[in-house]
Amino acid sequence: MALIPTPSVVTIGQTVTVTPAAEQPTKTYKVDFDTGRVAGYVDETEAMKQAIFKILSTERFLYLIYSWNYGIELNAVVGKSYPVFSSEIKRVITEALLADSRITDVTDFQVEQIDKRTARVSFTAETIFGEIPVERTVTTNV
Repeated sequence: MALIPTPSVVTIGQTVTVTPAAEQPTKTYKVDFDTGRVAGYVDETEAMKQAIFKILSTERFLYLIYSWNYGIELNAVVGKSYPVFSSEIKRVITEALLADSRITDVTDFQVEQIDKRTARVSFTAETIFGEIPVERTVTTNV
């Protein structure tokens, strides 16, 4: 008797179709981040913009509600010298976003130092719904 189930011994009771993540619907609640309100729904490109914003706003490993694969490790690069920050921020953002199977690539990185404590990061997230340009300002706590 095997303890690991195999397709020949698992009975579900009905036919189940497994849909790959890239084919799952993206319809979700629309969050207005300025007012903190949830109203209506968004889908496809607008849902991806919201997902990217949420990933980049959630520090990885900090909140138990999220999987360890969700979020960004921004604390690992904030406070570093500008050359280290500008190199590492690309890796950190790419790792965070590619954990979402709907995002296929992260390209066109530009990092610009605004002042000693602030940098502007821009890039393009290539998704299954098209390219999404993203620009964020990062301020260190140093």
